[in-house]
Amino acid sequence: MKKIISMLMAVSLSMMVFAGCSSEPNEETPNTPDDPGVETPEEEPVELKKLSIAYMPNYASLNTVVAGMRMGYFEEQGFDIELVEFADGPTIIAAMESGSIDLGYIGPGAHKLAIEGRTKIFAISHFGNADEVIANTDKGIKTIEDLKGKTIAMASGTTSEMILDMTLKDAGLTKDDVVIMDMDPSAIVTAMISGSVDAAATWSPNTFTIKEDMGDKAMMLTNNATYVETLPSIASWIVNPGYAEENADTVLKFTKALYKAMDYRTENVEEVCKWVAEEAKLDEASVLDQRGDGEWITSEWLKESLDNGRLVSVYQAQQDNFIESGAVETEAPVKDYVMLDNMQEAFE
Repeated sequence: MKKIISMLMAVSLSMMVFAGCSSEPNEETPNTPDDPGVETPEEEPVELKKLSIAYMPNYASLNTVVAGMRMGYFEEQGFDIELVEFADGPTIIAAMESGSIDLGYIGPGAHKLAIEGRTKIFAISHFGNADEVIANTDKGIKTIEDLKGKTIAMASGTTSEMILDMTLKDAGLTKDDVVIMDMDPSAIVTAMISGSVDAAATWSPNTFTIKEDMGDKAMMLTNNATYVETLPSIASWIVNPGYAEENADTVLKFTKALYKAMDYRTENVEEVCKWVAEEAKLDEASVLDQRGDGEWITSEWLKESLDNGRLVSVYQAQQDNFIESGAVETEAPVKDYVMLDNMQEAFE
């Protein structure tokens, strides 16, 4: 009898062991990725769309886009940003027409090319205060009237031409009353410091370099603030019309990232100055000097200005000045070259 009981216990134990080895996992305790021996599938990396972004080597041009890059706002929208340096706005627009640049930044002067239909404005950047007409006092210039008959350096189609036009007009002069030297922006600095020109119309950081080198001989005659009521100095983000039509979603997403970056740069100026210096390999102290080169607007201001019509008004005022000066011959509705719908939709 004892032998039979022992045999039954052995069989029962064997069945329990077999059941434990072969049973399916209990629904209440499923295998999880943390269980030993369970492989966790790796997530596929998100492929970012590369965008070539044109800029000029100064704080005004770079602060928003660099803030967006460092804070990851463009990556959130699926973009990998490649910055490409240019000397001025017209050159940026030409590069867009060739297809080598996707999106870019322009100062006030190049906006006349937007009015003429060569580019579209998809977002406002800020109101500038970086442009000056600087005179060499050793050349007998103390007032704007003293510019008559003098040789003046500028870069045509840029902000420097606009500020010079307004200055000459205030003095009762035209370009026929002076000698204009149309130069590359970098050459303006050399020409002014060497004394080969009597005055120059240019923007920062050129203005800082000229004044630092020339000392008391460099005299600012006018700047953007001189004409703030009559000549809004608008800087904007632009795109080729064909690219805008074919890549509307890309432009919209980039604009959304810009809005976030716009607010961050306004609240963290010194930090963004450091980032700009690192990104563009500029001297940090010189970048800090450029903090006053603009009125750094916020997304809240922009939303209000879109809703109450102020944004259209400032672009119209800018166009009116171009037409009055003869820089633009034919008037164009603001909505034809400023992508107001894109700006509005980026808030939704």
